[in-house]
This record gives sequence, C-alpha cells and structure tokens, in this order.
Amino acid sequence: MTALLSAAGLHAAYGDERVLKGVDLEIAHGEFIALIGPNGSGKTTLLRAIAGMVPLDKGRVCIGGSDLVVVPQMAKAKIGFAVDPAALPALLTGRECLALFAGARGLPAIPPATLALGETLSLTSVLDRRVVSYSLGMRQKLGVLLGLLGEPPLLLLDEPFNGLDPRSALAFKQHLAALVADANMSVLLATHSLDVVERYATRALLLLEGCLRHAWDANALAGLRAHPGRSLEMAMAEACGD
Repeated sequence: MTALLSAAGLHAAYGDERVLKGVDLEIAHGEFIALIGPNGSGKTTLLRAIAGMVPLDKGRVCIGGSDLVVVPQMAKAKIGFAVDPAALPALLTGRECLALFAGARGLPAIPPATLALGETLSLTSVLDRRVVSYSLGMRQKLGVLLGLLGEPPLLLLDEPFNGLDPRSALAFKQHLAALVADANMSVLLATHSLDVVERYATRALLLLEGCLRHAWDANALAGLRAHPGRSLEMAMAEACGD
C-alpha cells in the first residue's frame, strides 16, 4: 500500500538559519505519530513544510501518492492543518469561518460531524459570536474544527491542547484516537505534552536541531507505559544527551 505521507530529504531555512537538515519521514494509514523535541528544534517548520506552507530548499513531499510540487491542489486536499488561533479572521463569526472553510474544501455545508464535535467541545453556544470576542481556548477549539473539516486523511496539529480546559482536551484526544483506530485518519502531532504521547501515540519521533534523531515504535511506547520506573520524558532526555 502507498504510504499516506512520504517525505524525503527535507531541507528548509529562514534566511541563513538552516532549520530542517535532511528529514525523512513516512506515515502509514491509521497512525498517530507524535513529534517531540525541544523548543526551536524545527517541529513547526516540519509541519508547515509538509503542508506546503514553507518552501523547501531540497526534498520531496508526497501525500497519498500526490507530489506536493507537481500537483499541489491534489496533495493539499488530503491534509488538514489546525488553524493557528492568532490567524483566525477576527470579524467573522465562528459559524461563518466554518462555512467559509467548508466551501474551500468543496463541501456543500458544515458537516454534521464537525458541529457534533463543536458541541462536545462546548463551542456551540459561541458559534454565532465574532471571533474577536473569543478567549484563547475558544479560538483553539475553532482552529481544530477547521483543520478537521471533512476528516482529511492526514491531520497536522501543532500544540493543539494549549488553552483547552481539561474536559475539552480529553474529549478531543478521545476523538482523535477514535478516528485513528478506525483508520479514517492519520495524525502528526507536534507537542510538549508527553503524557498525551505516552497514552495515545502509536509512534513518537524526536526532532533535534532539524534532524530526526530517535524513534519509539508502538512496542517501545508500550514498554514505557508498563515500566513503573521509566517514562518518555526520561527516555527523551537521554536521547537528547546522546
């Protein structure tokens, strides 16, 4: 089966600062992959490069067999990227944002599944208010809903739990886990919340100074969960020191 995501030799820079230095990554259907690493290691840049939002100096990205450079529209149609809360259109209502993004994805209306998740995340009561009035948590929830519109095969998330209350964060984690378990979606999540990684991820990747330096597969993560004296935080600290 063709990999859902195939990224080879990714190099990216901001001016003279090299951020990605030859990243290779494959994601299969139905994987929940956590991207971890210190601040400034390149996690956000890698997500944005995969989504075609950061130009690559070298390398190739294919999503579902579609080359991001050769057929960008086909490749990007298979990606969902949660919108940065700071980038939401402040003068639109939440419902107008959802309708606008649904139309851009070729959907005739806001999908019922999106509205149902909004209800679960306690966002329904503010959907007809302008985004400018939203708290950070409300914006974060709306950004997540926008990324999930139409349940694209590959969902890219960058610290999506920041600002979420515990109840909403748990509901969102469980929703993602269910989508992945049904093989409807694969998730690439950049996060510092290692408890989320230990509990939900099927694979964890350590990005350090623009390179993937270590990986923990499902068996390794299961071993960390089962060992009372070990944790991913300890394993990550050791890998960063190698």
